[in-house]
Amino acid sequence: MGSLARLGLLVGLLVLAGCGTETGGGDAAEPPPQPGYDLEITFWPDGKEGEGRTATLMCDPAGGTHPDPDKACAALDAHPEALHPVPGDMACTQIYGGDQVAEVQGVGPDGASVRAVLNRANGCEIARWDALAPVIELPA
Repeated sequence: MGSLARLGLLVGLLVLAGCGTETGGGDAAEPPPQPGYDLEITFWPDGKEGEGRTATLMCDPAGGTHPDPDKACAALDAHPEALHPVPGDMACTQIYGGDQVAEVQGVGPDGASVRAVLNRANGCEIARWDALAPVIELPA
């Protein structure tokens, strides 16, 4: 067989290998996709001694009882590091921002547990709070 014929045969085999049957719905054995985040948020506007407000939030797709899941999910996507505690050796300004406290717990997009307690006790905590304000500030 000549080299030109072998090349034609190879191209033909590659084309056939790329053709498959289209099932339209994916593999039936695949589990349904899990949300990016599946969280419960509790917000205490007057500190933990006051009355709290709670909402659920799912991302990808956005949903739950949260009043603005699209905005909240965008904040989580933009600032996932804000769910992690401030490192103990971090120098933070000693500015008090208020009594507000929030707790976020559930499952993150990688399946790992999420548990973050946020407050406005100093400059570092205020920065975390501000980054996640669309997630944690739940209206009355």
